[in-house]
Amino acid sequence: MRKEIKFFISIFLLVLLLPSCTYKLSLNGASIPAEMKTLRVDFFENNAALVVNTLSTTFTEALKERIRNTTRLSIVRGEADAVLSGNITDYSIAPISVQSTTGTQAPIASGSRLTITVSVKYVSNLKDGKKDNFEQSFSKFADFKGDINGQESQLITQITKDLTEDIFNKAFSNW
Repeated sequence: MRKEIKFFISIFLLVLLLPSCTYKLSLNGASIPAEMKTLRVDFFENNAALVVNTLSTTFTEALKERIRNTTRLSIVRGEADAVLSGNITDYSIAPISVQSTTGTQAPIASGSRLTITVSVKYVSNLKDGKKDNFEQSFSKFADFKGDINGQESQLITQITKDLTEDIFNKAFSNW
C-alpha cells in the first residue's frame, strides 16, 4: 500500500511541475524574436572581378528561399523588421593540385577550387534587436576536377546552399 501512495504522490507532483516548464523547440534551430514578422532581403550585386551573369540572382533567390522555407517571416520589399543586404565580393577559380607532365609541357592543374565570398550586413529594426546586428564576410568553396564549364552550375548551387546556411545561422540561430 505504501508503494502505491508514493507512486500516486510522484505522479501528482510530476503533473503539477510539467505545466510550469516551457520549451521553445524549433526544427531548424532558429531563434527569431516573436515580434519579428517581416524581413527585407536586398539584391546581392556581384562585385567580384570574375563575373558570372546569373550569380547575383541565384544567390539572392536562394537566400530568400532558405528563409521562406524555414521561418514564419514574410519577405517584403519596403519597411521591415530586419534587413539583409550585401554583395558578392569574390568569385575565383584556383588550382589546388598540380600534375607534372613530361617533356617541354608546363605542369597542369589536376584539381581546382571554386570559391565564392559574400559580404553580408544584417540590421534589426526591432527595439531590442540591435545586439543581433552584424556585418561579416562569408566564404565557401567546392573542389572539382577537369574543366569548370560543365560543372559550374552545380558547383554554384552547392556553394550557395552552404553560404545561405551560414548566413541564416548567423542571423537567426545566434551561432
